[in-house]
Amino acid sequence: MEICNLASGSSGNSTYIKTNNYQILIDLGKTKKYLVDQLASIGVDYEDIDFVFLTHTHDDHVSALNVFLKNHKATLVVSRQMYQQLNNIDKIEHVLVYDDNPVIEGLNIKSFKMSHDAGDTRAFVIEENGSSLVYITDTGYLNGKYFNSLKGKTAYYIECNHDIEMLTHGPYPIYLQKRILSDLGHLSNKFTGMYLSKLISDNTNYIMLMHLSEKNNTEEVALATVKNSLRDNDLSNIKKIACCKPNCHGEVIKI
Repeated sequence: MEICNLASGSSGNSTYIKTNNYQILIDLGKTKKYLVDQLASIGVDYEDIDFVFLTHTHDDHVSALNVFLKNHKATLVVSRQMYQQLNNIDKIEHVLVYDDNPVIEGLNIKSFKMSHDAGDTRAFVIEENGSSLVYITDTGYLNGKYFNSLKGKTAYYIECNHDIEMLTHGPYPIYLQKRILSDLGHLSNKFTGMYLSKLISDNTNYIMLMHLSEKNNTEEVALATVKNSLRDNDLSNIKKIACCKPNCHGEVIKI
């Protein structure tokens, strides 16, 4: 499996995944031109994308949806509630609607309900040939009932949105601070580190931090906070802990 984040942050989100059988995008939160150019820069023709999965329907995750998929062979894969929330998708030819988990031949993928103010919000676990990816973005917390399903995976692409002190002493109005800090908001550096400390194992090789706030976080603070939370774990097997960028693609990671 290959993974490459194309963009991550409040200005837009998208990630490319290649499995043995398919080429996939999770979210289309940038312009079509941006996504086509970023894919091309890693050697991928956007017309070869087979599936587009959505985490939820906020604009920074779906803004290019209709333009990107118009007259495209790719199948849009969405939960039933997401499908009902989307507007003007009648020109998208191929849509797969699921309730619990999407069922696609040759793809081992499971979805998990997250807690965000977007109606239905999903995280995903994709497994192939002994390797596994956890993909979690936009959630106020992780439900403990999912821990066993999320433990011991090869790669974690996970939200690390804000530093609590920077947020509470920053420029955001109180109502917005409360929204971000709530169970329907976003994961802080502190809680991302706490969750990762419960989930990673000797099998874990990569941790990629996503959806960093431009005003309430920095890469240095996010990385320091997460690494501090993991200090009691054996990190010798982890090849990379890094932050995804808002306006350029990251490294193509092979797991």
